[in-house]
Amino acid sequence: MEKLKIAGGYSLKGTVRVSGAKNSAVALIPATILAESPVTIEGLPHISDVEILKDLLEEIGGRVNINSEEMTVDPSTMISMPLPNGKVKKLRASYYLMGAMLGRFKKAVIGLPGGCHLGPRPIDQHIKGFEALGAQVTNEQGAIYLRADELHGARIYLDVVSVGATINIMLAAVRAKGRTVIENAAKEPEIIDVATLLTNMGAKIKGAGTDVIRIEGVETLNGCRHTIIPDRIEAGTYMILAAAMGEGVIIDNVIPLHLESVIAKLREMGVFVESGDDQIFVKTVPNLKAVDIKTLVYPGFPTDLQQPFTTLLTRAAGSSVVTDTIYGARFKHIDELRRMNANIKVEGRSAIINGPIQLQGAKVKASDLRAGASLFIAGLMAEGITEVTGLEHIDRGYSDLVEKLNGLGATVWREALTKDELEHMKNI
Repeated sequence: MEKLKIAGGYSLKGTVRVSGAKNSAVALIPATILAESPVTIEGLPHISDVEILKDLLEEIGGRVNINSEEMTVDPSTMISMPLPNGKVKKLRASYYLMGAMLGRFKKAVIGLPGGCHLGPRPIDQHIKGFEALGAQVTNEQGAIYLRADELHGARIYLDVVSVGATINIMLAAVRAKGRTVIENAAKEPEIIDVATLLTNMGAKIKGAGTDVIRIEGVETLNGCRHTIIPDRIEAGTYMILAAAMGEGVIIDNVIPLHLESVIAKLREMGVFVESGDDQIFVKTVPNLKAVDIKTLVYPGFPTDLQQPFTTLLTRAAGSSVVTDTIYGARFKHIDELRRMNANIKVEGRSAIINGPIQLQGAKVKASDLRAGASLFIAGLMAEGITEVTGLEHIDRGYSDLVEKLNGLGATVWREALTKDELEHMKNI
């Protein structure tokens, strides 16, 4: 195991290229199960979630080849192998295997998913959708059993807007008989990306990106080649650290439309932001203004950028309030930021940040993926050396992080944990 060490205070300048979208990748890879011939996905990020999904596809008999950022999956030899335990538990997005395997094989056994601990994130809307399509769903010994004689189209209204449920129902419905209508569907760019892949495979989908998605089921899907969209959360993270420490940073390979809420908030703080066709230029200013943030479903401010943005607000003059309406438990980074001298208090679903404060280097631990992002940004802003442990979380979502940060002028490196540190972590 390793820790990330950051020498703070260095100005950042240059160009950073954004990788393919993590939140797309974890759905696109399971979607390949639905095809009868090889599927190639281009532009995948170098993250641990991709490796875990590769292993899971191989576990059910798929032939998977990764060459740099390109993955080719031959699903023709796959079988409906139960996946009750093991790697499926490490990854919340493994629930997409449910929809894909149900669509292809009309049955699946998938262990209840893991991932970041952000409080209750039930999959009841997924199950509601599967049952509406004709599946029997039971929970047996901590695994979800899905069985159907055949799947048939249905009208499904989601009680809450859920990206996971929207995608999972799409995966199951594309090979069901008849028409499926998903109402109150999520609109995130990742949903459009998955719908584009499925359409290229031969699915008939209309309305992806709106709140009503219509699907006409088809009997078979074929292989194709697909290029993943850029990661808007990674792009937003680099925009935030450029707003904190950037003399002039170009974020390359982005879709600015996906980041309008972040651009608006940075400009409200006084940050200089200029967007082009596929690039965004960000430069900090001496006196940042306090702003309030409320996370909302897309196209609102993304919950995945709440934690990194909280760190930036420690530099702003005045009081800022950050409210997370999506995940109430997403404030585990606050105690770590306090170790670094931040003046923040949590009240219910909100964090109140008072600034400006000069952060100080400290030993901190990432409790989840985006908490990790908030801490490496804090390390770049702080005086002295910051040590971040819990890198297994950060590695789930930030491709080639050390190389990208150092390429902008940061001083960041990884070190192996000492025996004492490993022993201490076991006892926590």
